[in-house]
Amino acid sequence: MVNHAPVDDVSIGDGIIRLGQFLKFAGILDSGGDVKDAIVNGHVMVNDVVDRRRGRQLQLGDIVDFDGRRFRVCP
Repeated sequence: MVNHAPVDDVSIGDGIIRLGQFLKFAGILDSGGDVKDAIVNGHVMVNDVVDRRRGRQLQLGDIVDFDGRRFRVCP
């Protein structure tokens, strides 16, 4: 199911960031344990596809969905 919620831009600077790091950096989740649980249990989507890898490398422009909210990885 595609989420049509507004997208919040999250600036990470240049380069890439791992999915688990992004969720904490953006303030979406507070702890590493919460991040791990959310990803492993399939509650996080990247570009409209469930991704269960904390180490997934996000690129600029990727969209992360969690809990009905959407976030775009920006420079």
